[in-house]
Amino acid sequence: MKQFKPIIWGVAIIALGIIFGGNALGLFQLNVFFDGWWTLFIIIPSAISLITEKEKLSSLGFLAAGIILLLAAQNVFDYDVAWKAILAVALIIIGLGIIIKGVFKNDNDKEVERKIQDLKDDKTMDSQMAIFSGSDRTYNDEAFTGSNLVAVFGGVNLDLRNATFTKDTVIKAFCLFGGIDIKVPKDIRVQLRSGFIFGGISDDRKDKSEKTKHTIYIDAAGGFGGISIDDKLDKK
Repeated sequence: MKQFKPIIWGVAIIALGIIFGGNALGLFQLNVFFDGWWTLFIIIPSAISLITEKEKLSSLGFLAAGIILLLAAQNVFDYDVAWKAILAVALIIIGLGIIIKGVFKNDNDKEVERKIQDLKDDKTMDSQMAIFSGSDRTYNDEAFTGSNLVAVFGGVNLDLRNATFTKDTVIKAFCLFGGIDIKVPKDIRVQLRSGFIFGGISDDRKDKSEKTKHTIYIDAAGGFGGISIDDKLDKK
């Protein structure tokens, strides 16, 4: 369904153009600036993502929030009630996400979980924590044996492009209202397990070859934040 996303966006923009053009030429009168029209900037992208993206819960949450705010703008109920309803929906979706991720595990999730279990007592794992702050760590010809990354209202940067690997490793990453940026070598395989609510993980690597010696298993979770993975070289 992801390949239809540009088509859906294109149709939505064309429809908006037809409405503005028809109003200007007097062919018809459709008022797009109704009370709460701004909520369409939440509702439309969320509805499109709900159709095209694999991760449905975040899109469903934003869609519900947009509809609730639209109803408040239409004086169906007060904004005080709307914000309480949005909080309730967010908590319900977070709970559903935890249940779904815990019960319905695919083979990739199970493999990552096994690796984490094997290395849970590994004292050589590094750690980075950024709470209302930032943390940067770059490996230069150093052995990487795993890491725990935490970003809460902050940012963490982990650069492994010049690290050395002697075995498979695990990165546990958690961000809440924050961001984590992980740079990996081109000759390392990456397997992801993610559990995000109102956020997500993006894998921007160009070369995702499976013919590699070692694998990094990334167990990512959080909310209202994001984690990015790439293998780009810095511009000189």
